[in-house]
Amino acid sequence: MEVNKARVMVYVMGALLLVIGIVCYAAIPDDRTGDPVRIFYKSTAGAVLFDHQVHAGEDGYGFLCIDCHHDIEEEGETPSACIECHETDSEDEDVLKLEDAFHVQCIECHEEDGTAPTVCTDCHVM
Repeated sequence: MEVNKARVMVYVMGALLLVIGIVCYAAIPDDRTGDPVRIFYKSTAGAVLFDHQVHAGEDGYGFLCIDCHHDIEEEGETPSACIECHETDSEDEDVLKLEDAFHVQCIECHEEDGTAPTVCTDCHVM
């Protein structure tokens, strides 16, 4: 008899936690309109975790969107995803491959301020 009471209690607690989880999930809106905190780029050389808030946030470097995203005309526009133009295996010689576009954009900026990565594992850490 005690085993049945314990089993019922476990089922009740499981159901209660499920209901709480569903309510919490439904109550918190999915706001993806703001700036991302961090962006995870997969790579064969090891993934890169880019801290967007440090680069674009007021408490960080404070770069404007236009400073990095060359496809927008004025501040406030939503930039396109890089891969929309910079494909991973593009044959178009006028458009950089995705990997090359990141390397040019990131390394040139870091070279200007004297913090350029010198080995692959400075960025490719995962």
